[in-house]
Amino acid sequence: MQYRFLPSKLSLISLSLIATFSLILMAPVNAAVPRAPEIDASAHILIDATTRRILSEDNVDAPLAPASLTKMMTSYVAAAEIAAGRFALDELVEISVKAWRTPGSKMFIREGTQVSLHDLLQGLVVQSGNDASVAIAEHIAGSESAFADMMNQHAKVLGMTGSHFVNATGLPDDDHYTTARDLAALSRALIADYPEHYRMYSQRSFKFNGIEQPNRNRLLARDRSVDGIKTGFTNAAGYCLVASALRDDMRLISVVLGTDSDEARMRESQKLLSYGFRYFQTQSLYAEGLMLKTAEVWYGQADQLNLGLEKAVILTLPRGRYEDLKAETDVTRIVKAPVALGDELGEIRISLDDEVVYRAPLVALEAVEEAGIFKSAGHGIYLLFSELMN
Repeated sequence: MQYRFLPSKLSLISLSLIATFSLILMAPVNAAVPRAPEIDASAHILIDATTRRILSEDNVDAPLAPASLTKMMTSYVAAAEIAAGRFALDELVEISVKAWRTPGSKMFIREGTQVSLHDLLQGLVVQSGNDASVAIAEHIAGSESAFADMMNQHAKVLGMTGSHFVNATGLPDDDHYTTARDLAALSRALIADYPEHYRMYSQRSFKFNGIEQPNRNRLLARDRSVDGIKTGFTNAAGYCLVASALRDDMRLISVVLGTDSDEARMRESQKLLSYGFRYFQTQSLYAEGLMLKTAEVWYGQADQLNLGLEKAVILTLPRGRYEDLKAETDVTRIVKAPVALGDELGEIRISLDDEVVYRAPLVALEAVEEAGIFKSAGHGIYLLFSELMN
């Protein structure tokens, strides 16, 4: 069966479903879409956060120094520990001499004082405080090195195969590195897994100990759709920026590593985000569990069975090409009971310009028990004669 998509036939799904489902397209970008802009950076990537569709990339798997982008993982681990109930935002953290003396950017905590975990997280995210990073790491894991082990464990779970962390700050170390691809994966997880925590990344400034400091991500002030994420700089890493923006339910994530100035990292990030929003759209096609086909069932207590999709279908498309999509469905010729919920009994293929951009099995949306002996015998005789006639 083949048909064109029409808006009236689509079942849109909620943003929460969108956030939980990811899809990797198999077809190349349509020729009508211009090439991605040239990006002056050591490495970069632009992805649709919902579908994981890569819209632009260069040198994405090169191990590079992440500088303060490291703090994204530091805050991710802290958010995970808080969500697990092991720590609370309002609990007080004892500030060690090591945390107080940590070089680099600071939120200006003092040795021997107590600071709430919530304030330390704000100092880490907004002010990029190295002192806050060490204080959090010591409070959660007992030492910064033990916390780095936790960071690496989380990285493994998130599929960050090109990353290795040895500290919570991003201060230079030859054995401390990550990749543009891994940072995009971490960004997606941060936004999807801990949305309340992620809101902290859009905070424009934070005042602590009588000192107010602005968020170093100046894209927050330039573009209202940008709500994160993090800047970084060391001599080894250059000027880096991971940015995320949300427009009309489409979220993009850009990673720009190794530019030569603060202005350059903002400019190159804006180029990527503008390209993605201008030429692409995120489109919901089918909700999870939506019935797409009805199959005839033999030897079953029921004579018909509804088929649909196990997961929601969301695509990143060239903008304006939504109605050009075509879908084909194939169903197993003879479906015999018993049928279990979720059994694969067909396939759906979605194409654009004769290229298959998505395919997935059609699954049973309900179970069908085997019929009694008399009905089964009748079906057997009918099928036998049908095969003979054919």
